[in-house]
Amino acid sequence: MTVMKAIYAALSAATICVVSSSATADELLASRLGAILGQEREALSVVPDSRMNTLTSLPPVQDRDIVARSGIVYDRDFLAAQPAADGGANWQCLSEALYFEARGETVRGMFAVGEVILNRVDSNAYPDTLCAVINQGTGRRYACQFTYTCDGKPETIGEPRSWERVGKVARILIDGAPRVLTGGATHYHTKSVNPSWAQRYPRTAEIGYHYFYRQPVRTASN
Repeated sequence: MTVMKAIYAALSAATICVVSSSATADELLASRLGAILGQEREALSVVPDSRMNTLTSLPPVQDRDIVARSGIVYDRDFLAAQPAADGGANWQCLSEALYFEARGETVRGMFAVGEVILNRVDSNAYPDTLCAVINQGTGRRYACQFTYTCDGKPETIGEPRSWERVGKVARILIDGAPRVLTGGATHYHTKSVNPSWAQRYPRTAEIGYHYFYRQPVRTASN
């Protein structure tokens, strides 16, 4: 007997009980509920545990008919499901920045670092393209904005899988993903260092191995 058949039988039995009884309304209701719940428990008891777990567990977000916050799920399964990414010079620059600055981070951490770079592009205090923001100050040893561009080490891509992941993150961000992780941050640093500007800028987020900060907007004074 299936679960639905058992419940239907219980309802029928309860109805007969109600019609033939001269008890009070409360007693009739209690009798009906008892019959239904008793039959339901009996029917459910024969359902295997594995089947019950399947019936009562939510499927993965990507298999449901809903949109996750921001349309993005910040995990590797979501990223693996995205198509292979490519693009022009700005995509290349952002992918390289994510590779050298954040490839060891979680997916959330990679998106957060990318948000900072895009927030700088939008700020009047920085250049207006991804490549220009990322390479600002390059040429002066350890005087650049992103250390990997001026530390004197060759920029070699040696981890293909990591490159594939950061390329997808870069593509999603460039294509207009909402920036919801860092509170408009324009700066970040690893937890192993303590730059002087970190004492002046408000911290907006802590994600993975990085702290994030927003540079205060300068206003004209008389």
